[in-house]
Formats: sequence, structure tokens, C-alpha cells
Amino acid sequence: MTVEQKVQQLHHYVNGEKVAGKSGNYASVYNPSKGEEIARVPLATREEVSEAIATAKAAFKGWRNTSVGKRVEILHRFRQLLVENEQELTELICTESGKTREDAKGEITRGLESVDMAIAAPQMLKGEYSVNVGGHINAFSRKDALGVVGTIAPFNFPVMVPLAITSMAVAVGNAVILKPSEKVPMSALFLCELWEKAGLPKGVWTVINGGKEAVDELLENKDVQAISFVGSTPIAEYIYATGTKHGKRVAAFGGGKNFMVIMPDADLEQTANAFLGAAYGAASQRCMAISGAIPVGEDTANRFVAILKEKISQLKVGDYQEAGVDFGPVITQQSKDVVIESIERAISESAEVVVDGRDWDIVKESKGFFVGPTLLDHVQPGMHAYEQEVFGPVRIVTRVSTLQEAIDLINAHELGNGVTIFTNNGGAARHFEDEIDVGMVGVNVPIPIPVGYHNFGGFKRSKFGEGHMFGPDQARFFTKTKTISEKWLTADEHATTAFSFPSNQDA
Repeated sequence: MTVEQKVQQLHHYVNGEKVAGKSGNYASVYNPSKGEEIARVPLATREEVSEAIATAKAAFKGWRNTSVGKRVEILHRFRQLLVENEQELTELICTESGKTREDAKGEITRGLESVDMAIAAPQMLKGEYSVNVGGHINAFSRKDALGVVGTIAPFNFPVMVPLAITSMAVAVGNAVILKPSEKVPMSALFLCELWEKAGLPKGVWTVINGGKEAVDELLENKDVQAISFVGSTPIAEYIYATGTKHGKRVAAFGGGKNFMVIMPDADLEQTANAFLGAAYGAASQRCMAISGAIPVGEDTANRFVAILKEKISQLKVGDYQEAGVDFGPVITQQSKDVVIESIERAISESAEVVVDGRDWDIVKESKGFFVGPTLLDHVQPGMHAYEQEVFGPVRIVTRVSTLQEAIDLINAHELGNGVTIFTNNGGAARHFEDEIDVGMVGVNVPIPIPVGYHNFGGFKRSKFGEGHMFGPDQARFFTKTKTISEKWLTADEHATTAFSFPSNQDA
């Protein structure tokens, strides 16, 4: 696969083979920086998805019975191939998502953390053993793979999220079906090539491209045991409700409204730099992006906004192939329209525009889907820009008088993915950590996304289900625990009939 081809005809990947779509329905894949169609991806029917599930189910038994050492050996080779092919993978990410090269490389690095965690599967799969719990019976537990598991990835991380939600599932013995976003399918299809080169048996890793029809088959098919999803909150809620209705284990990760609280004692110059990268990186298309600043005190707010205004004006927005670009376009023209509409709505609701991303030359002149960085001040709860996750470079400032007021506002929001506080006061930081009702918390860390060996997940409507992404909980999510009580009669023992409930008092 090469990124130089003008309009590629893409495919599914089933049973270790490239498979053409049968539906006759296709979605266009764009280079967001150019506004040009670069590929067409087939959208699978429910029948095609069902056939892929059957193939994965057939491959599952052999993979489940493969030793965990052998499975990890394949993961080691896969990891090495990811490193060796970083440049090509980076170009694919940039071409289909519009990210800068630096951002794309960072995404690959974070994806490698998930592979590293999966390589630790032997440790994660160890059970428990008790000798002679009663009557010369030994009790032990084991962790078994679930079977066929479905994973559904978003457009904003074409590599990191697919690796995060599939690597452990593969390592512990499942057969995995990945449905990438139809907006960025090329990176996922490239991963198929690497898995094949690593020696993964056919059928263990499947990529099905599609829309709602494909998703619904994954959610409803009886042979799919679990679903891991990353995307927007409304879709996450649908995935959770539908999947659990059909008896599946579901972990559905939704959106976030992630605030940065700025205390009066914070170094505002450093805090502003942290805000810029965390707020506008990847054109703000991250579920852990800082959505808004909450400075404590009017003086703090005035100084912070003044510093931000100057720094934002110096940002460079453009094509990833240009030198010194800070961030690129949003993913589609529709996304651009929605972001611009959110700016206009904020103005109608009396927000103060500090920097207007609509005015940048590249927004007016380029065919790409660019929106300049926008900063809105005096945004209050109840306003659309405050309540909703704007998936584009529109960030807000909400002013408060006290730390407790900031905590109360954040806790009242329906989303609870990430949050951070910038302060040099340890007492304020500890109070914040204790009182905040958010899943991932940073102290002087702008994007508190955990490393691969810690669990990832938000609270409230940012996550549905008890599973986590990253960390040891992934191994628990993709396995089921079987507990066995075992006794072997010796030559001089004879089984007798007993009607009492068994207990550890038995001889």
C-alpha cells in the first residue's frame, strides 16, 4: 500500500486475505489537508460481517490453544515491525487524518505501550491455587479467552486506539475483529500486513470496514462475546445499551469536556504553553484535549487570557508537509462546518471572542478542512460551547472566584473524562484530587492520559461499562475466570454419598 496512489480502492481483511467489498456501497476517504479524495472504502453488509465473524470463530480454538509464550513471541515480532515501519505508518496517519508528523509519531509511540503491556500477558493470565481447601480438594482458577471480540475505533487515532483495544485481546487468546473508522481505514489495513508478517495465524485478526450496519451486526451477533468501543458519547451509549441487551461484555469510551483549573499561584507563562499544546494539538480532535480553562480569580483570568491571546496568534496551522506546523485540519468538511457553527452560536450566546479561528487566511483560501485556533472568554454553564464537546480548535474560558467553585462546576458536568490543575500549592492539589469526580486527573500535567500499564477510563457519561483501555484491567476484560475444585481418590479411599452442603470442615 502506498500513499502516492491517487484514489485507492480499499478492501476488508478476512482470514489473512484482502477481500473486496460485496455491498456496492463505498465511503470516500479524504486527505483533510488537501480536501481531496484519496481512497474509497467498501462498507460491509451484515452478511459480510457475519461471514467474517464465522471465520474468526473457526480460528479462535487454535489460537486459544496456542501457548501464551508462542502468542507473545508473535507480539514481539509485531512490535518490531511497527518500529521498522514507523515512517510509512506515520505518512499514512498524516495523509488520512491531517496530523503533523510529530503528532503521528507520538501516537505510534503510545500505541507501542499497549503492545508492551500485551507482551506481559503471561503475568496477567496467572490464576490462583489453594491446596487442600477441605477433604483433600485443591481449588484453582484460570483465565480463559472469551472467543470472538469486536473492537470499534474512532478517526482521531488511526493507530493508537486500534492497538490499545486489540493488542491485549490478541495476546490472551481471542480472535479479534476491528472496525476502524471509515474516515481513516488505511492505517488499520497496514497493521494487517504487519500482523501477517509477524506470523499471526489466519482469522485471528480481521478488519471489516463499514458503518452502522456493520456495527449492528457486531453488537447483535451471538458469536461476538465482547465489544470495545472508542468514540463520541451518544454512540458510546448506543453501543453499550445495544451490546449489553444482546448479552455482551461492553466497554464503551465516550467524549470528554476536560477542564484546566489555573490557580493564582501558578506560573502563567508555563501554564499557557501547556494549555496551547493540550488544547489545540491535533486540531483539538482528542477526547483528552483540554476543552477549557477555569482560572481562579479575575486577576488570574485577565493575565492568563492576555498571555494566551498573544501565543495563539503565533500558532501555525497548515499541511503536515509544511515546516513548523503546530496542527492541521479537522477531519472532514462537515466537521469544519460544525466547528464554525459552534463559534457563531457562542457569539449569539454572548461569549466574548478573544481569537477568531474563522479569520485565518488558510481557512478562507485552502481547499483543506482548516479551522484556526479560537478562544472564547466569559463562557458560562448552559451555553452550548460549555456543555458540548466541540471536536475542533474552539476552546473556552470560564471564570470562577474559588477553587471550590471550579470543582463544583466540573463535577456538575455530565462528562468526566480528564481534568487537570496547575498550581504550586500541594494542599490545593490534594483537595482537588480528593474532591474531583473525574476519571483521569492531572496536577501540572496538561493531558493526564495514563501510560500503557495504568488503566484508562473516565467517569459519568465519558465511559459506559466497567472495562478499561490500557492497563491490567484490559486482561480482565478480555478473559473470563473459571474456578476449579479438584480431588483425586487414592487407592485406599472410597467415594461415599453425602447430602450435606460441602464445607471446609470435611475430612
